[in-house]
Amino acid sequence: MDALARKLGLKTDPIIFFTSAGIMILFLVVLLIAPGPIGAAFGAGREWIVTNLGWFFILGVTSWVAFLLWVALSRYGAIRLGGNDAKPAYDNISWFTMLFAGGIGTVLMFWGVAEPISHFSNPPRPDVVPFSVEAADDAMSFSIYHLGLHTWAIFAMPGLAFAYFIYRYNLPMRFSSVFYPLLGKRIYGPLGKSLDVFAILGTLFGVAVSIGLGTQQINAGLTELFGIPDAVITKVFIIAILTAVAVGSIVAGLDSGVKRLSNINIAMAVGLLLFVLFTGSTVFLLRAVVETFGLYITNLLPMAFWNDTLASYSRDGGAWGWQGSWTVFYWAWTVTWSPFIGIFVARISRGRTIREFVLGVLFAPSIFTLVWFAIFGWSAMEIDGIGPDAREALGEQAGILSAAVGESIPLAMFAFFESFPAATLIQGLAVVIVAIFFATSSDSASLVVDMLCTGSADPGPWHQRVFWGVSEGMLAAMLIVLAGEAGLTALQEVITVVGLPMFILVFAMMFALYRGLSQEDLSEVQVGRPPKREELAPDE
Repeated sequence: MDALARKLGLKTDPIIFFTSAGIMILFLVVLLIAPGPIGAAFGAGREWIVTNLGWFFILGVTSWVAFLLWVALSRYGAIRLGGNDAKPAYDNISWFTMLFAGGIGTVLMFWGVAEPISHFSNPPRPDVVPFSVEAADDAMSFSIYHLGLHTWAIFAMPGLAFAYFIYRYNLPMRFSSVFYPLLGKRIYGPLGKSLDVFAILGTLFGVAVSIGLGTQQINAGLTELFGIPDAVITKVFIIAILTAVAVGSIVAGLDSGVKRLSNINIAMAVGLLLFVLFTGSTVFLLRAVVETFGLYITNLLPMAFWNDTLASYSRDGGAWGWQGSWTVFYWAWTVTWSPFIGIFVARISRGRTIREFVLGVLFAPSIFTLVWFAIFGWSAMEIDGIGPDAREALGEQAGILSAAVGESIPLAMFAFFESFPAATLIQGLAVVIVAIFFATSSDSASLVVDMLCTGSADPGPWHQRVFWGVSEGMLAAMLIVLAGEAGLTALQEVITVVGLPMFILVFAMMFALYRGLSQEDLSEVQVGRPPKREELAPDE
């Protein structure tokens, strides 16, 4: 493998690189040959996990939020992620835009209208009347719960562990490095490399599914705007164009490519947000933003521990009812992204203190998410029609947006803009924003996968980085072409099952981080004294 890597001009760990690439190709071949059986097998696994371990996911993410806040507010919060005199590499605005664009920008565009309307028409709690005022309140509370502090805790927990062990202990920029207090120098051996390969595969498949979903939304927008058919060939063309944009950003690097795209994208997203605010019911929405903060604060603790325990007694839907297909699925899916977002966040956060890191990563994107959902969600529910009485279930009597979500979730955002001035122009802008979010997520993931292979924050050769960017696009495109919806559905089931071992590993990260922090001697220097590099060198 070493000889092949040299021949190809790669700067990487050959075992990690070739094993990850080989498994990716092998799994893709098997998935394309038999997407149905694989989907059924992993679907059964997902059903078992949701039914028997759903409580574990809900309790786990809540415990990560509590642990992160404790670390930030404790005496360990002053520890700097880097040398004692290290300064942040990016200003706060660029740091935030990269956090957001590389994290869940595409998710907000996809679900900003669709999730509140889904909960509005199909309330999570069994005793709430659909389309009622109470249903609207619950719709906003659960939407922000799913994409607020808890989602960012899933990213911040591994992100902080990566940043701490990589910058304080001078360990390689790899997934395995965070387990140094538990595994010692075995992180350099087969066990450590296996962990790195697992993280790479989770990132690749998670990104592929998101590319598939993002492509569906872009295609829906183009169909609405120009009548372009919603077809396989259209989706493949979209993936090819946006993969080319992502590859260009990858070649430019983190500072020039990802930073520039992220700043442009956030500016456009904020512009879209302000457009909805000032051309919609402005006073109503300003009141709603303030009220939504109160709803979230009031309901956060009950939602964080709600397990829908009496679902089988209060309504049809099995032992888990509504929550099994929403909250538990969210956490299991999101955690498969945690190595990608965690490493990326660690890479752009060198020089910040633990307190700055935790409070910034948890609260800045969460506040933006809350404002986004408050403006888009309340606008959508106002358009759909909020009333004290129940209406007919989805059908002719339902609101226009409820009907759109029932027909096609990717179409929801574009149906929403039909109620605003300059609808065609704004729908076109929304397509561009989704496309750039798509590109920033893809190039961020490619750079992170490359880091996981090289073990360094310094970029590898351009063709090595491009390989991963093209691989992500081809993976999504081949699934759409050769396996269609069955392939994407099977892959969603796979990464949900993969989420369980990843979830357990993130728990292990929490204990590893606590052990590392407890060894800091804060009495001698303000921000601790890292171990000497020679103490951490791999065994010969």
